Amino acid sequence: MEWKNLYRGVLMGVSDLIPGISGGTIAVVLGIYDRLLEAISGFFSREWKKHLGFLIPLGIGIGSALLALSRLIEYLLTSYYEPTQFFFTGLILGVLPLILRKAEARTKFKTVHVVVLIVAAGLLASTAFLRTDATSDPITTLTWASGIGLFLSGWLASMAMLLPGISGSFVLLLLGAYSTAIAALSSLNFGIIAVIGAGAVIGFVVSSRLIRYLLDQYPSLTYSVITGLILGSIAVVFPGIPSGSGMMAASIGTMLIGLLLAVLMGRKE
Repeated sequence: MEWKNLYRGVLMGVSDLIPGISGGTIAVVLGIYDRLLEAISGFFSREWKKHLGFLIPLGIGIGSALLALSRLIEYLLTSYYEPTQFFFTGLILGVLPLILRKAEARTKFKTVHVVVLIVAAGLLASTAFLRTDATSDPITTLTWASGIGLFLSGWLASMAMLLPGISGSFVLLLLGAYSTAIAALSSLNFGIIAVIGAGAVIGFVVSSRLIRYLLDQYPSLTYSVITGLILGSIAVVFPGIPSGSGMMAASIGTMLIGLLLAVLMGRKE
């Protein structure tokens, strides 16, 4: 068992609780993105046993973070929204040099790749202007209609989670299922958790195989899209200029901490 995946899973789980932060981005920071795609797609093949040592500790870490930290994240986003968002802005900025090195952008990126990068960044950044409501009344009792809707929401959100730059939580916000997911985690509503989770499993399998195929067949083009998505996610996460000198100092401090952590973790992994 790769037990160091416990802390990696916790970090990915925390990121998946926050609209605008992608678990895929954290996987890139931690240096396990390619291995994650391989393990998820390989788990549903004849060689599934060899991936258990990687996936089980990672899954325990993610699940623990989702269940144990959902209230803490709610509190931080309510009471310290700007410093929290600036921390993740720093993480995202810190991962950009790492992904550009992996892509060998200096030697392999041509004009078409730069254009694709800019388009991907612009499309994701434009979602910052979409109206979303995280405070809508959550679903607490399942019906056939709500169950199907939550299943599909989990499916689409999990596909987004594996793409660096696209937040699964933000997709849930756009679909109107975010408040339901957070409420279910906070109150341990296992019925709703199971429905969303089942959709997420299907989404992970489909998207992991697709992304692996694209990275194998079209690596430079795929990395240019990934880089653009990460860059564009800054516009989604950025909370605006803090008001007051104290909040400004705290936000700059948390951003620098996030930037430093991303650089250090990227080098270590």
